[in-house]
Amino acid sequence: MFKFLKKWRQQRIISSSTISPENWENAFGLLPLLDHLSADEKNSLRDLAILLLHEKSFLGAHDLVVSEEMMLLIALQACLPILHLGIDWYSEWTTIIVYPAGFAPERTVVDEFGLAHTTRSELSGEAWQRGPVILSWKHTENAGIKDGHNVVIHEFVHKLDMLNGAANGFPPMHKDIRATSWSEIFTAAFADFQRNPKPGLDRYGATAPAEFLAVMSEVFFEKPDLLNNAYPEVYTALSLFFRQDPIH
Repeated sequence: MFKFLKKWRQQRIISSSTISPENWENAFGLLPLLDHLSADEKNSLRDLAILLLHEKSFLGAHDLVVSEEMMLLIALQACLPILHLGIDWYSEWTTIIVYPAGFAPERTVVDEFGLAHTTRSELSGEAWQRGPVILSWKHTENAGIKDGHNVVIHEFVHKLDMLNGAANGFPPMHKDIRATSWSEIFTAAFADFQRNPKPGLDRYGATAPAEFLAVMSEVFFEKPDLLNNAYPEVYTALSLFFRQDPIH
């Protein structure tokens, strides 16, 4: 009964959407990343984006006005990883904050001698556990052009990774994925990537297992052949996790 009521409620939200077909068509047209999807998949992605827009609040930082077009571009890219998973994978948080450009939060880090230092470094995106997703519009506006880099996918994959605790490159596994196999594949690939840079793969992925998962997910959706050639086992594991195969 609960599943039936939830599905009924979601269908009411989708059918009540006031976003015009023309605006959806324009948003899809601005995202070459989505060109490979079938008509049915695009319809499903649009429905997920409607649910995301209903459940999440978009806030503009530094007086940025977040337009409908901006929200559609973000929502469609954000929902691509959960196209065959469902909107519940983005539960337990409510806010998407959009900065005009990069932002530099203040951090306190402790060095090897135990001394605390205050640092600032510019970021294009950030995801907080049970908190907001933060994006730079400067880095988001053209994120879907299939160049192998996508800040929206990166940060929203962090959110998937955080569903079972702090981001560590080990998101909740489906029943048909062996946790030990995932761990072996990603541990070996991460260690290799730290030693051997691969052309076209962002070196930021070598900084931590969580960043490796997020960076490889960007490439999985944007340049799947590149990832499949570099790390075929990682590509297969991500295909099973996302229940998608962008190459075929």
